[in-house]
Amino acid sequence: MRLELRDITKRFPGVLANDRISISADRGQVLGLLGENGAGKSTLMNILSGLYKPDSGEILIDETPRTFTDPRQAIEAGIGMVHQHFQLVPVFDVVEAVALGAESVSGPLGSFDRKTARARVLELSQQYRLNVNPDAKIEDLPVGVRQRVEILKALYRKSDILVLDEPSAVLTPFETEELFGIIRGLAKDGTTIIFITHKLNEVLEVADKITVLRRGRVAGTVDPKEATRERLANLMVGRDVELTVAKGPAQPRDVVLELSDLHVRDDRGHMAVNGVALQIRAGEILALAGVQGNGQTELVEAIVGLRAVDSGDITIDGKSVTKSTPRQIADLGVAHVPEDRNRDGLIGAMTVAENFILDTYHREPYSNGIRLNRQAIDERAAVAVKDYDVRTPSIHTYAGSLSGGNQQKVVVAREFSRPVRLVIAAQPTRGLDVGSIEYIHKRMVEQRDQGAAVLIVSTELDEVLAVGDRVAVMQGGEIVGVVDGDDATYEKVGMLMGGVH
Repeated sequence: MRLELRDITKRFPGVLANDRISISADRGQVLGLLGENGAGKSTLMNILSGLYKPDSGEILIDETPRTFTDPRQAIEAGIGMVHQHFQLVPVFDVVEAVALGAESVSGPLGSFDRKTARARVLELSQQYRLNVNPDAKIEDLPVGVRQRVEILKALYRKSDILVLDEPSAVLTPFETEELFGIIRGLAKDGTTIIFITHKLNEVLEVADKITVLRRGRVAGTVDPKEATRERLANLMVGRDVELTVAKGPAQPRDVVLELSDLHVRDDRGHMAVNGVALQIRAGEILALAGVQGNGQTELVEAIVGLRAVDSGDITIDGKSVTKSTPRQIADLGVAHVPEDRNRDGLIGAMTVAENFILDTYHREPYSNGIRLNRQAIDERAAVAVKDYDVRTPSIHTYAGSLSGGNQQKVVVAREFSRPVRLVIAAQPTRGLDVGSIEYIHKRMVEQRDQGAAVLIVSTELDEVLAVGDRVAVMQGGEIVGVVDGDDATYEKVGMLMGGVH
């Protein structure tokens, strides 16, 4: 099917999310959709999938105008959406997960016709070379296979237009290559694909056409054969962007953080961190790579005092902090940039100024006893907003109303605007545009050069290779390899992430 979105406009209170956006994709074409946070990509796709109704403009499928008032109408029109966060029931098997909401029924009581559904799932899996076992339980499948199940789910509903939202966010490099093969196969068989991503290398590799959104408008449409990463980055943010991390050689000194035979359990009581031993020195960045769900979250939470340690020891500057509270650890000069800024990094219903003192509100000059010093708080916020280029209407604006990149800058500014001995940064650039990524990396390198020890945990292999003076890989709750930054390659680290030691 040919898809065209023509002059789509969508307003929310105080925000013009989509401003006369026009994009199109022909049958069997892969359209790459790029844009920084707040550029309007999600709003546009929510309009296409029937979640929002545009204020003006129209959707055309095979030249025929269509109006969707709910997602079911969009599905019936042949539009399938594969979300970044999978919508699968863990205890279901593949057939049940794929057929949910579109079940075949048989018999007088209208019971689920599993045999027919299974045959259809098997047929689609073989036709599109997805290689999915229809009887496997979702909870037992690797992340890459779960994504194939999501694609199967869309194909099962006869989707001729497939929208993939950040499809490689949780995949290893090898799973990403497999996904690209599947995308090419689907396009060859006539499926129209919209590929939403912030990864410049990927969109250049897989797309037939690239449209870039900026501030709710189309900034440009380019042919990937003629485009470069630099040109795409410029279109995204409206200026030239430094795509490589500018940093000199590390000058590692004394050990700041040491983990000794560390064991930590997850929320279900399973051992998520299994015997991790690691040292990080002042003046170096250790990048910890790995596919999400291999114990990185539990490891970080244990280091900063948010999760109890089952056994083993954590020391900072030779002092055991294994049983210390988060405040005690922060007071040692530990800066924590959490992986979920909305849940753990900010309080959205508090102002930007108030968020800047979340870890120092009990100290002078911000408080004296039980009374807050509003003048000191505002003065500190004004300086931090300027120094860290936080784009906010006011320091009294609610933090939850800022874009993702600016929320992350608030977190980084708060953590770095005090003497820092150790930086623990989990997924520090997740979901950010290239301009914000450039900025966050620069600040991390500044902390290293000022003598801090820096641990960056990331699933982004490009980020790991760009910033790491040393690269460690975590798989199955264990450190399976540590590679010097000069020796770390895409292939070497990718193999370790995939379990090839």
